[in-house]
Amino acid sequence: MYGFINTCLQSLVTEKFGEETWEKLKASADVQDAFMTYTVYDDVVTTRLVQEACRLLGVSTEAILKLFGEHFFKFCKMSGYDRMLRTLGGDLPEFIENLDALHSYLALSYQEMNAPSFRVERGADGRMLLHYYSDRSGLCHIVPGIIEAVAKDFFDIEVTMDIVHMNREEERTGKKEHVVFLVGQKSHRHMRTAKPNRLQDSQDFRRDQEVLAFLRMKEKYVSVSACPVKKSKKSPWEVVRSIVMFGKGQPANTVVPVYPERLWIEPKTFCKAFPFHIVFDESLRVKQAGVNIQKYVPGLQTQKIPLDEYFSIVHPQVAFNICSICKFINSQFVLKARREKMPEAWKSQPALKLRGQMIWMESVRCMAYVCSPKLRSLQELEQRRMHLSDIAPHDTTRDLILLNQQRLAEIELSNQLERKKEELRVLSRHLAIEKKKTETLLYAMLPEHVANQLKDGKKVAAGEFKTCTILFSDVVTFTNICAACQPIQIVTMLNSMYSKFDRLTSVHEVYKVETIGDAYMVVGGVPVPVGSHAQRVANFALGMRIAAAEVKNPVTGEPIQIRVGIHTGPVLAGVVGDKMPRYCLFGDTVNTASRMESHGLPNQVHLSPTAYRALQNRGFDMAERGEIEVKGKGRMTTYFLLRNLRASDDEILGHPRGPRGGGSSADAGARGGPDGRAVAVMRYEDSESPPPAGLGADGEEPTAPGGRPAGERSPDGSSVAMAVAGGDSAEAGDQRTVTPDGPGARPSGFCAVL
Repeated sequence: MYGFINTCLQSLVTEKFGEETWEKLKASADVQDAFMTYTVYDDVVTTRLVQEACRLLGVSTEAILKLFGEHFFKFCKMSGYDRMLRTLGGDLPEFIENLDALHSYLALSYQEMNAPSFRVERGADGRMLLHYYSDRSGLCHIVPGIIEAVAKDFFDIEVTMDIVHMNREEERTGKKEHVVFLVGQKSHRHMRTAKPNRLQDSQDFRRDQEVLAFLRMKEKYVSVSACPVKKSKKSPWEVVRSIVMFGKGQPANTVVPVYPERLWIEPKTFCKAFPFHIVFDESLRVKQAGVNIQKYVPGLQTQKIPLDEYFSIVHPQVAFNICSICKFINSQFVLKARREKMPEAWKSQPALKLRGQMIWMESVRCMAYVCSPKLRSLQELEQRRMHLSDIAPHDTTRDLILLNQQRLAEIELSNQLERKKEELRVLSRHLAIEKKKTETLLYAMLPEHVANQLKDGKKVAAGEFKTCTILFSDVVTFTNICAACQPIQIVTMLNSMYSKFDRLTSVHEVYKVETIGDAYMVVGGVPVPVGSHAQRVANFALGMRIAAAEVKNPVTGEPIQIRVGIHTGPVLAGVVGDKMPRYCLFGDTVNTASRMESHGLPNQVHLSPTAYRALQNRGFDMAERGEIEVKGKGRMTTYFLLRNLRASDDEILGHPRGPRGGGSSADAGARGGPDGRAVAVMRYEDSESPPPAGLGADGEEPTAPGGRPAGERSPDGSSVAMAVAGGDSAEAGDQRTVTPDGPGARPSGFCAVL
């Protein structure tokens, strides 16, 4: 089938069931993204789409095909075939009888089209039998959808169609599906009796007005004494009524043709005037042929030769005998010359095809085939060594060839435009994918709102966060491990450990600042202020300790040990540098957090006093370490974070589980992480109602250095702005699952540590 059919099916699914359903259908049917109108596709593609549509929508094949038939009619009208369809016939039977002629015309543009064939048998009771023939089985249920839509739209009638007979007939070309429909028609006027009384009263009033008008017309013309119809026995009113159609006011077709007693044309003149015609009897023996058909099929110059020896019937696909031809007498017949009967010099050129009408002449018991060469373009005319002068001047085939030559050029141009459009669509999709990769990498290096400002060429002003929590970690005896191992072993160990840590940043939604060698730095509450920043970083630290135990020391084979230090306090954050810009944190809080890490113990989470106070009464088990000497800080009372009393290890590590039993965490919906395992984002007190963008962790507006609100100009005229409220900051606390490739995560970086 041509892409026009598949495009119509796409339009149906999209319009009736939505774009998402079409995407699912396309994926399950394993078909390409778009269809070209004039490109031929295997019938299997359409069949697979229909089958998958039935499965996805839970409806029968008959219902889908009938719905497709209704939509196909509307789709053809919208595609520019409306006027062509309306002119096929004055009533439904005439419309159906001329469908084959329409298909024959469309075959000029759609050369590979294998259309079905239709034949109508009219009944005296107003019903008719519709015979449907097709090489494709199982598609007959499309026909009721099309015919019912045509009857309702064009002829204001409703029809009922029932299958009375279905079989597969052995035709000349093989098996064909033959389905007989019983078509009953019912006027719309009779179908509207159930409408509101007001509408019914209006219709009755209109009908009474029409009756009164015709009564007045009868009175006006009842005195007519003379009538142009000679010796008519009708009354004057009956004469008028025969001329004027009831309720229409249009003259009826009362012309009775007059035939001459003899045909006033010589046989020689007739054969020249109709150069392509054949007359043959019931036994298919040729009685007469036009001059040009004799020229291109020389065998026809021999009288009484069997026509089926020189021609085969291409359409309709029936046996070549009088009975089969009479069954399809209203159809357009296409005959093809047999190549083996052509002169030797002509056998290399395309075979001659004729298209025309079969006319049965009862008085002489012969069939007349009035035809013309079936040609699509001037190129085909040249290939058959023919000229326009071979076609009679009155034959519209001349104009059709010239017009279709232009039409073929337009089709080729349309094909090129469609191909370019598809190429652009594919390129656009690939560009979007590459852009997404670039943005993902950029957002992994910088906060999203900062990255977006830099992309727009704007300067990113620094901003002060009144309170946040910073974590540092390092590997115990890392220098000794580096001295005893190969570089690739160090890289493998760090990559394994950092990948686990990166995953935890997504679980607890903390921001990874950087990695330097074995040092890993994260911050909570920056760049998106949240009130639970201390709890998030504390849970992240507990998760780091568990995850690090899964990484082996390449020297001893034992689990590696890490030291973790945490401190809470204010920081200044901003972008540093033009080449490879970094989002950096500045302030004494960073230094103190680093001191907590360097003064910590293996496999312990070391807390500063401010971090301890931020975690008090938050469900964490902590122990006092005592007073120690901290380089550059003097003596400080520090603490160790032991565990979370309200969350399990699985929750801290982001492993999906059932409903939580309490505490501050729960599964926030699981999805695959970078290692293929599901990631469950931990939920905190402020997860469902995040502070407004641009506010600090304590709900106040963040201030720039010197106590000024962020964005207010400093005395020297420079602008100091808070680097928040960008990208996904408004959704920072929403219950969601984030992969480490998204905001808040950074790819592992490695220094030249050896």
